[in-house]
Amino acid sequence: MDLSSSKEATPPPEAWWTGETVAVVTGANRGIGHALAARLAEQGLDVVLTARDGARGEAAAAALRARGLRSVRFRRLDVSDPASVAAFASWLRDELGGLDILVNNAAVSFNEINTNSVEHAETVLRTNFYGAKMLIEALLPLFRRSAANSRILNISSQLGLLNKVRDPSLRSMLLDEASLTEGKIERMASRFLAEVKDGTWSAPGRGWPAVWTDYAVSKLALNAYSRVLAARLARGGDRVAVNCFCPGFTRTDMTGGRGTRTAEEAGRVAAGLALLPPGQLPTGKFFKWCTPQLYSKL
Repeated sequence: MDLSSSKEATPPPEAWWTGETVAVVTGANRGIGHALAARLAEQGLDVVLTARDGARGEAAAAALRARGLRSVRFRRLDVSDPASVAAFASWLRDELGGLDILVNNAAVSFNEINTNSVEHAETVLRTNFYGAKMLIEALLPLFRRSAANSRILNISSQLGLLNKVRDPSLRSMLLDEASLTEGKIERMASRFLAEVKDGTWSAPGRGWPAVWTDYAVSKLALNAYSRVLAARLARGGDRVAVNCFCPGFTRTDMTGGRGTRTAEEAGRVAAGLALLPPGQLPTGKFFKWCTPQLYSKL
C-alpha cells in the first residue's frame, strides 16, 4: 500500500482533542487493546501502542499504519518490569514531551472458561495490578495538565467488583472509602499471594472471589486502587481523571475466542469513554459494558 496517497486521520470538528493529543495504550498488539488503539488513531490522536513482545508490537503498529493510520507508533513496554517502565517513561518524556490519555489494557490470565487455577497468581497480580499501578505512578508527572483533558482508563473486570468478595471483613475494608489506602490494598494482595503459596487461599472462610480467583483479585485491587487514586488526585486539585471499564465477555485470546461481543465493539466503547468531553468526564467511577449508541459519534 502506498501510504503517501493515504488520507491522514484527523480529529472531527467537534473534538476537544487535536492531532498532538498523546494516547498511550498498553497491551495493544492484539484484542481489545489493538482495537482501541485503532479507534483512537482513527479519531486523529497521536497513539503510542505498547506491547511486551517487540516483534508482535511492531507488527501490530505497522498493520495500523498500513491502513493509513500514520499517527500510530510502537514502543516496547513490559508493565511488570520496573526497568522497562522507567525506560518507557523516559522515552515518552524525551520524545513526545508527555501524554494526555493512558489506557491500561495490558493484562494476563492463565485460566480457561470453567477452570480456576491459581498456579500463576504471582504473575497475574504482578501484571494486572502492580504493573498497572507502577506505570501510572511513573507517568503521572508526565500528564499535560494545561486543560482538564488528562485521563486514565483502566480496563478492568466485573469479576473484581465487591459483590464477588465473600469475606465480610475484607468487603468492609474495601467499602470504607474514607480510610481505604493504597497500603491496605497492597496488603490485601500480599495476603492473597501468601495464602496461595501456603495453599490456604481456598480454605473455608477465606472469602476470595470464586471465579478466576487470581485474575479477579488482581482486578479487585486495581478497581480499589483506581478509586483511591482518583480521590487522592481530586483532593490535591490534580486534573487527571481516573476510571475503570469492564468490556464484558469479549471474544479474545483470553476467553478462547468465546464471548458476546467482538474486540472491535469493546474497543469502540472503550475509546468513547477515553474521549468523553471534559464536562462529562467523571473520576473514580467503574463502567460496565455501556450501550454503544451512547458513543455513536466516535
